[in-house]
Amino acid sequence: MSNETTATAVRVQSLKKTFYGRAILEDFELEVRTGEFVALLGKSGSGKTTFLRILAGLEPYDSGQVLVPQPCTVVFQEPRLVESKRVIDNVLFGLPPIPHAREKVLAALGEVGLEGHAQAWPVTLSGGEAQRVSLARALLREPRLLLLDEPFAALDALTRIRMQSLVADLCARHRPAALLVTHDVDEAILLADRVLVLDEGRIAIDLRVNLEKPRAREGAEFDRLRNSLLAALGLDPFRAHARTHASHVTIQPAP
Repeated sequence: MSNETTATAVRVQSLKKTFYGRAILEDFELEVRTGEFVALLGKSGSGKTTFLRILAGLEPYDSGQVLVPQPCTVVFQEPRLVESKRVIDNVLFGLPPIPHAREKVLAALGEVGLEGHAQAWPVTLSGGEAQRVSLARALLREPRLLLLDEPFAALDALTRIRMQSLVADLCARHRPAALLVTHDVDEAILLADRVLVLDEGRIAIDLRVNLEKPRAREGAEFDRLRNSLLAALGLDPFRAHARTHASHVTIQPAP
């Protein structure tokens, strides 16, 4: 009998999605376990965000089966806060009335380090603070599936590192199934239990990351995983690593 740590949270079978006759996803198959963190890499236009939107119920698909647990929440690249609402009301926005709502919002804000910002206006927040509000909003819904669509892409390098650590801690504490879409190879290795590479509408690589958490961007095994993923993405590992001065490796859009 399956228990909570081994139960399947997401099951996708024979998924097909086309745009104007072009197959974006073709015979796509994926399972994600409860509590498992999966990162999805791929070149621009490979269908990463399309797949995430399908899981979120924001995008129709042509055929196949998509089973997703509820509740499912999404953290987008932009925080998507309502400027005319204070932080506390942004966290509650779109949620039906719940008992002890204020206490639960304050607890969620406390988890992301914003317990003193409940009455702040979005315009007063930094980029990292605004993204933490969107994380608190997702946490309040107690998701069984957390979808992350390049949530750190617009942040500066230092804030990005802090947000990566925060997301890792929150996922370890709450144990949702999580799917992260990213262009950053190092970020995928730092956060994920499995890293997938999407190519021509299918999963070309499904790589398990067995490094102990919390992780650092160093060591022979980290380098081996990075090189394997870069090679799968059609990039020269040594040139890509040199270009980023060993900080992180990001897949650039094709010219």
